[in-house]
Amino acid sequence: MAEHNGLRVFAPATVANVSCGYDVMGFAIDSPGDEVVVRFNDSFTGIKILSIHGDPDKKLPYETAKNTASVSGQMLLDEIGYTGKGIEMHIHKKMKSGTGLGSSAASAVAGVFAVNELLNRPFIRRDLLKFAIEGERIADGAVHGDNVAPCLMGGMVLVRDSHEAEAHRIFIPDGLHAVVIYPHVQVLTKDSRAVLDATVPLEKHIKQSANLAAMVLGFSRNDLGLVQRSMTDIIIEPQRAALIPCFYDVQKVAQEHDALGCSISGAGPSIYALFANSIKAEKAAVEMSNVYRQASVKHDVHLSPINMTGVKIV
Repeated sequence: MAEHNGLRVFAPATVANVSCGYDVMGFAIDSPGDEVVVRFNDSFTGIKILSIHGDPDKKLPYETAKNTASVSGQMLLDEIGYTGKGIEMHIHKKMKSGTGLGSSAASAVAGVFAVNELLNRPFIRRDLLKFAIEGERIADGAVHGDNVAPCLMGGMVLVRDSHEAEAHRIFIPDGLHAVVIYPHVQVLTKDSRAVLDATVPLEKHIKQSANLAAMVLGFSRNDLGLVQRSMTDIIIEPQRAALIPCFYDVQKVAQEHDALGCSISGAGPSIYALFANSIKAEKAAVEMSNVYRQASVKHDVHLSPINMTGVKIV
């Protein structure tokens, strides 16, 4: 992009939790996503947000210390002791907060990635994760990397430890496609977390752990039958399903169309279903959408392969 227009980056939406992988698994999709433009400005120091687009209710803060995009970028500047020209930031929101698609995470990743690129990459991509995690923390107070990690790295990602910012891409077979349906109701992450019981019965913990391990093993072996048997959430999904209209009806339709798994995307209300190929995904998307049409629930449908690139310059 021409220098006078600044440096523009795109950070994709993500599906977090991935059924039995609560707070530790996530994958990126092609769209929607957020864009951030940065350029040098010698009239101030540090980072300043000069414009936010796509926020009609004007709920997103301009203060550097309160917006996920600027927080992550400023942390990078602080880490390297940067004292050069100021950096102006322009945020283009392409998805609402409270969708379950990693809106705050996308902004956090876009912000720090753009600043890093503008400064000629003082950090490699993987090392930006710690800044992005802390940036997203501003949004809901929780430390979790299952949105920011796939947004940054692309692909399907396992987060071993969010506090240590350790995450790893895992092998997935070619051709996987996701259907993501966003019903137009808002579920904020902090509210969705508030309904969860802090205790888990031992029997459920064992079953959930086995499902998570088997799901990762199934992906790595290209054993989609094992993946399909394992992508079941017996702990979080039952507690959150009531927050989402028609959840079990949509899930049933996805399962009838041979979904590998279907559950809540992030904190909801978006619902995702994963399929072995685009043909199955396209057929299922129509019928899953029909559930909401028949219930007169406004919704958006996103059909996407797993995004293997993550955040990028556009």
